[in-house]
This record gives sequence, C-alpha cells and structure tokens, in this order.
Amino acid sequence: MSNIPEDLKYDKSHEWVKIENGQALVGITDHAQTELTDIVFVELPEIGTEVKTGDVMLVIESVKVAADVYSPVNGIIKEVNEEVESTPELINQDPYGKGWLVKIETDDSGEALLDAAGYRSLIE
Repeated sequence: MSNIPEDLKYDKSHEWVKIENGQALVGITDHAQTELTDIVFVELPEIGTEVKTGDVMLVIESVKVAADVYSPVNGIIKEVNEEVESTPELINQDPYGKGWLVKIETDDSGEALLDAAGYRSLIE
C-alpha cells in the first residue's frame, strides 16, 4: 500500500504538492515512483520557467518508461532539486523528502487538488 501523507495535496496525474507562503514544493507520489520502478534519469526544467496547471514541466525516465510530470499549480519555477539529476534513485527512496523535484512560486491555493483521502480513493 502506498504512503500518502495527510498534510499534502495531490493531483490526479500523481504529483504531490505542499503550498506554504506562496511556494509550492512538488514531487511525484509514492504510488507513482512504485509504478515507474527504478528511476534512472530526470530532466528538470529551467529556473524561471512559467508553468500553468497541467503543463508538462519535466520528464522522469525509469528502466521501463519515460513519464511526463505535470505542474499541479500555476506559477514560476524558482528552484529545482539538482540532487535528483545526479542521484535519481532518491525519488524512489524518499519521494516526499529528498526526492522532491521543483519549487514553484505561486498564488494558487491548491483548492482544485485532491486531499489524501481523495487521492487514496483514486489509486485503490
């Protein structure tokens, strides 16, 4: 069974987001990393890139597939986790911690996103 922290919001495309003080920390869910299996490459976006909800913002490649990762909010990419470029397996090992992907400056509240219970019902 997937780990689904209660304090995060979730997108139907399997991204998680934590919004605090106009900053959205984004990664992929435990369920998503399990489905992808061993992640071997991450193509991160450039800092300063404007993203809209639902836009492809980066690509993750695993031993079995390349997968698009979508922005769960509108905003501007302010920071990327360069550590996952050199150590992509961090996403498998710690998807909600060291395996985060980007920080987006946003005025989006995440109201359109799922809570933990909603995401749980989506994947079960």
